[in-house]
Amino acid sequence: MPNVKHMKWWGWGVEGVGFHHEDKPGMAPFVIKAVDLDLNEVPELTVDFDGLDIPESRIGADLLARLTDVVGAENAVTEPMDRIVHTYGKSLRDLVRLRNGDIPRVPDVVLYPADEDEVREIVDAAVEADAVLIPFGGGSNIAGSLEAPTGETRPVISLDLGRLNKVIDVDETSGLARIQAGTLGPDLEEQLGQRGWTLGHFPDSFTHSTLGGWVATRSSGMQSDKYGDIAQIARGLRVVQPGKLLVLRPLPGTSTGPSVREMILGSEGRLGVITEVTVQVHRLPEERLVLGYLFPNWEAGLDAMHAISKSDATPSITRVSDSHETGFSFATRKKKPGFSLSSMISKGLMSVLEKRGWDLDQVCLSFIGYEGSKEHVARQKKLVKDIVSKHGAIVLGKGPGELYDQKKFDTPYLRDFLLDRGAAGDVSETAAPWSQLKTLYYAVVAAANSAFDEIGVKGWIMCHLSHSEHSGACLYFTFAFKFDKIDPLKQYDVVKQAIQQAFVDNGGTLSHHHAVGVEHAPWLVEDLSPAGAELMTGLFTSFDPKGNFNPGKITG
Repeated sequence: MPNVKHMKWWGWGVEGVGFHHEDKPGMAPFVIKAVDLDLNEVPELTVDFDGLDIPESRIGADLLARLTDVVGAENAVTEPMDRIVHTYGKSLRDLVRLRNGDIPRVPDVVLYPADEDEVREIVDAAVEADAVLIPFGGGSNIAGSLEAPTGETRPVISLDLGRLNKVIDVDETSGLARIQAGTLGPDLEEQLGQRGWTLGHFPDSFTHSTLGGWVATRSSGMQSDKYGDIAQIARGLRVVQPGKLLVLRPLPGTSTGPSVREMILGSEGRLGVITEVTVQVHRLPEERLVLGYLFPNWEAGLDAMHAISKSDATPSITRVSDSHETGFSFATRKKKPGFSLSSMISKGLMSVLEKRGWDLDQVCLSFIGYEGSKEHVARQKKLVKDIVSKHGAIVLGKGPGELYDQKKFDTPYLRDFLLDRGAAGDVSETAAPWSQLKTLYYAVVAAANSAFDEIGVKGWIMCHLSHSEHSGACLYFTFAFKFDKIDPLKQYDVVKQAIQQAFVDNGGTLSHHHAVGVEHAPWLVEDLSPAGAELMTGLFTSFDPKGNFNPGKITG
């Protein structure tokens, strides 16, 4: 078995790490009020691997022998655990199906190539044998981009790029780094950091996702306001295709017809296997700071983020939560000695704000980040303070920002925590122009609440603005409810579909950075127009007429 890190088969992260509420005194009363879920009840865990009915591998002896010759016996794995780990991603739908033993099409073999040459041999062998090839990075995808079609009768190969995990070279003059596609976020930053550089790309999945996966799904990170999303960061690409290698040089700009680079970005493995990416990198900043702010209401917070985007200020993070998410954040703060947001509140801040006329049920928590030289950070802080003050905000200081920075990658653990207790917790995100953002927000909240009423549950939906751009921003929604244990996905579909439909009905996109996969494919035509979807289908069909490369994703 190769030395490649994977998440646990039944949930997010590694064994022994999870979300806990015992040290958060406000959590249990908040959750019972929000979704009628009693956290003091003993959770019903259904994660018995031995109870899974795992289909036998369908890989033929001749094909397996050929693939084994390429990667070596220890890197061509047909063991049940490895195959299950590579069956799905980590969406709520994926985890519910795994826990229920709903695994109709498990990969027949997992391959771990050592380099690009081995990937080329695998691709050629798979296409020649008319097998299905699904590239696999960290397995963090939540849009259904990793699953094989249920009725697929051909051999299914999961191509795990975890051994392609090196920063190859840094062009220090140009600020460009060549990095293998299977490199996980922490490993990438560690290797770059040793040379004094950073990529600056930190999605929620950072700990367990790879550079190749970011490119394949058009990922966006928490600091995209400064560094851009992966579509702006990735400059050069190497992509293995049948009998050939697509090489795109890392040019600063080029006028060579429709962008082939853009075709690969977000292609989810349908146009070949990404083996290497050349990315923009930046020198580690002299100073990095995240400050907390509190706005009197959601509209004030949105208006402030819009004003910042139009100003001379260039923060690295602009994030503001609505009142529901702010309430959740306050409820999940830990009880501990020393400085914390809770101690700040206990000292009377909220009492003071109430005397000023603030409605404490409407307050909205914001985090804004700054990076660069000390002089630059100081100037940016002043510019932002002037703007947010005009919109009624107060500065909470470093404490909340430091807490956010420490816990920013922990949110996905909450999905497992709720599932253990018979509740669904999931996310949907979108982006729209500033002029339509508020209308979109209220339409989505209304659609979700109507869906909760339709299925007869007490549900919760909350939101934050997470990425600001010149013309608009991303809204990131989280929703939860206690589900029917008989058919939880039937209820989930009602809510998820209502939210997604509200996106496209109100000027938003089906996804800002979670990709399409199979989860969001039903809204592709509405997002791109029929002509746009037809172009997309034509691209995939012309490249891969037999459907060997991750079939069924994006266009269905």
